[in-house]
Amino acid sequence: MAPYKKMMLKADINRIYDDEYKAERKAKKEKLFVHPSRKHKMKKSGLFKIGMGIDLPFCALVLILLTIGTIMMFSASYAFAYYQQGNSYFYIGRQLIFIVVGLAAMFGFSFLNYNKLHKAAPIILGVAYIALLSVLLFRDDQGIARWIPMGLFNIQPSEIAKFAIILFFAHWASKYYNKMQLALYSVVPGVIVFGTTAVLLLLEPHYSGIVIIAMLTVLMLYIGGMKTKYLIIGFAVMVGLVLLLAVTGGLSYAMSRMDGWGQALDPPDDMWWETFQTRNSLYAIGSGGLWGLGLGQSRQKYLYLPEPQNDFIFAIVVEELGLIGAVLILLIFALLIWRGITLSLRAKDKFGKLLGIGLTSQIGVQVVLNILVITDWLPNTGISLPFFSYGGSSLIMLLAQMGLVLSVSRTANIERQ
Repeated sequence: MAPYKKMMLKADINRIYDDEYKAERKAKKEKLFVHPSRKHKMKKSGLFKIGMGIDLPFCALVLILLTIGTIMMFSASYAFAYYQQGNSYFYIGRQLIFIVVGLAAMFGFSFLNYNKLHKAAPIILGVAYIALLSVLLFRDDQGIARWIPMGLFNIQPSEIAKFAIILFFAHWASKYYNKMQLALYSVVPGVIVFGTTAVLLLLEPHYSGIVIIAMLTVLMLYIGGMKTKYLIIGFAVMVGLVLLLAVTGGLSYAMSRMDGWGQALDPPDDMWWETFQTRNSLYAIGSGGLWGLGLGQSRQKYLYLPEPQNDFIFAIVVEELGLIGAVLILLIFALLIWRGITLSLRAKDKFGKLLGIGLTSQIGVQVVLNILVITDWLPNTGISLPFFSYGGSSLIMLLAQMGLVLSVSRTANIERQ
């Protein structure tokens, strides 16, 4: 080949390589370059991106309920706080601290791999038992043991027990799912775990906690695969056991809480004070009417309704926001439960499904029971309203559990991609 032709061929090859190199460099630059407006948009939405972050609708519903609940807790509590503590902001100040801690726990747990809790479930159940035993050392003047004092707030072991029960049965049912139709793998562990928990709660005594944990146990075993006939048999046995304890005096404290049940508006003379709280709850609900008296305008919170920031807070909600406001709040609760169960059903593993459904269902159980109590359909027992009632351990535990539901959703989104 002539030297001239060789030089031309070499030049063509160099030009081709040079063009390819420039094209590659340009492609890399274009790939690395992000327009400032797009970069800002990505940074803003990154936490909630599918496959990367948490579920935005579920998170928004939690925050909406938490915001409304905080506002209503302050409205319901400031008069009682001023009378009891000399500071109208006593309860709301502490509640805001609980909210900050709870939200940190929620977002932290949302990025935790929930499967790490699978093998830890028996250990966490053991921790709950230790807490339930420890609280018996801290009885109040009436002989009741519900809280372990920790300075700023008290720990309520029953809240830990609720979570531990859900977690353990999610672990158990997912591990022995193919055998859950056998009584040995469903009824027997259910009786053992619930029975020991109920005995410890009975010693406090904390009957509303027993009721909630019983309902959660039944729910977890049923969705875990237990036969329906075992539920019917178990229910009959439970009724018989309760009747036996009632006759023998084993439920004296519980029976005293049932005095005046269903008679709040027209109580016998000797039941006047026993029905005082429920009666004023019904007064608050009735005076709210359709549209309510207005935010902050409740009358019953001025020392008529005892401790309105706790279990009977929804009566103040109805009085101030009316039937319309109350129904809207209940619809938000319903949307949260529906969304939580929907997200849980998307989980790729049985443990995630059961855990998410159980944690979400706990909210539904407590909302229903709380409404039935304040309207005198159930005896007056201590059942808090999620996101609304004042309390440190209950609120922090609840928000942490919502973080686990978000973790189930986030993991399902990643695996689906």
